[in-house]
Amino acid sequence: MGIIIKTPEQIEGIRKSSQLAGNTLKMIEEFVKEGVSTDYLDKIIEEYIRDHHAIPATLGYHGFPKSSCISLNEVVCHGIPSSDTVLREGDILNIDITTILNSYFGDTSKMFTVGNISENAQNLIDTSLHCLNLGIQQVSAGNRFGNIGFAISRYAKAKGYSVVYEFCGHGCGVEFHEEPQVEHVARRNTGAIMEPGMTFTIEPMINEGRSRAKVDKIDGWTARTADGKLSAQFEHTVLVTETGVEVLTDVSGEMN
Repeated sequence: MGIIIKTPEQIEGIRKSSQLAGNTLKMIEEFVKEGVSTDYLDKIIEEYIRDHHAIPATLGYHGFPKSSCISLNEVVCHGIPSSDTVLREGDILNIDITTILNSYFGDTSKMFTVGNISENAQNLIDTSLHCLNLGIQQVSAGNRFGNIGFAISRYAKAKGYSVVYEFCGHGCGVEFHEEPQVEHVARRNTGAIMEPGMTFTIEPMINEGRSRAKVDKIDGWTARTADGKLSAQFEHTVLVTETGVEVLTDVSGEMN
């Protein structure tokens, strides 16, 4: 199957699910503090999503056991919430939310911090957010998907960081994962051409050290940096419009 061009009805459904995902991230912020477990956060997230007549998409997805992905410090992505993982001063963490509302999907993530964090950690977070912004700026009808990854990787490397290439963004909306794969490292003017009605995620994972990630052999999900250094990530679901881009999961107006 190729890249799905969504109908106006589908776009409205994806927009509503995306807004719920974004609002879930806003809601959980006050609970992210020293001494709480990631499992505690996950339970609050699931309750909020279900209270809004939606389903957490990750729960049971290929066997994933929780309602969100929570990835601390050197965890690149797909961290499994656990009662044994307790937040400590100086931690940085990514919380990744995907909602299913009336059969439509919205996918977003952002970084959170616990207390005072190191200058290195803050610089990494700032760079990761800017990489996402640069990727979103490339979204317009007629542009090629490779220019997203080109802009992201050029900036990250200029700042002295690396970009994870083993995981990528993806089409999203009527399914959790659709075509295309949205690479965060790519050559300029490569890939498919963007068209109005396409919806997909951009979610660059930026590493303090080497770009490689290792998936935990025991749980089969948790991906950590190969060198144990920090990783950071932000993610939005976007819509290609006739005039540019709509950031569907941006409920705070940060991308306007």
